[in-house]
Amino acid sequence: MEFTQYLGFLAFLTIISIGFWLMMFLVPFVMYWVTGGAIELYKERKANKKDKE
Repeated sequence: MEFTQYLGFLAFLTIISIGFWLMMFLVPFVMYWVTGGAIELYKERKANKKDKE
């Protein structure tokens, strides 16, 4: 393995690692956003149903 191949391999590992940790950091925010949206939608539908009665 030549030095340039070694540097390319290290760059590849660095990019993959950055992507992995960025995903691990952002997934909880996305789950929070989806859960909050679902709860708000449920509350809105419940309030609309109550108003119709």
